Amino acid sequence: MAHTSQSLRRGAALLASTAAALGLLTACGNGGQGKSPESVSGTAAPATGNASGTDSSGTSPVPSGSGSSSASQGGGSSTGGSSTGGTTTSSAAATRCHTSELSASVGGNNPGAGQENFPVVLTNKSGRTCTVRGYPGAAFVNSSGTQLGPDPQRESGTTATTVTLKPGQSAWAGLTFSNPEISGAKTATPAALLVTPPDEKDSLKVTWKNGAVPVSGNASSVRLGVFSAGTGA
Repeated sequence: MAHTSQSLRRGAALLASTAAALGLLTACGNGGQGKSPESVSGTAAPATGNASGTDSSGTSPVPSGSGSSSASQGGGSSTGGSSTGGTTTSSAAATRCHTSELSASVGGNNPGAGQENFPVVLTNKSGRTCTVRGYPGAAFVNSSGTQLGPDPQRESGTTATTVTLKPGQSAWAGLTFSNPEISGAKTATPAALLVTPPDEKDSLKVTWKNGAVPVSGNASSVRLGVFSAGTGA
């Protein structure tokens, strides 16, 4: 029993000395000043490990440099320009020729295969460029202005094109009918041919100097073609 008590006393003394030594080493390590860890300025991403990049509140962190000013979110719109982006139409663009800007004439006969063929010519007498397109209107009249025969028919199988006429330039359309001596149609000799430009209401009167024309009966139709550039000569 005496031996055991002596051993316990020796063990307690050893533990006390060891604890004293450890306390001395700890005091030497911190210099005895007790400072807190220094705080470093900056932004750190939340260490949540969430692949979606959200913090613990469920909201996404704002990236650096993503300002919220109206200039950065206005879609780049600008009110400084005056361009409308539309097609600009030149004021000098050619427009339709009106009757008052034209003169009319009838060219010489170019007969063939029992047909009489005359070019009806419109000439731009104005000081501006204008256009004609399509068929003219026409009617043979006597000296009192009464129409002779039915209205001419339009020639089938022809395609209308726009003909641009500078001042002094001409366009022509063919006027044809069967030779009355061959067809046996009844005839009359007109005093004039009335010519109406395409899309116009007023007519131009041309003195007719080419003899009798068919006005009724067999093969009495008179036909008109579309306008082409030139005089048809």
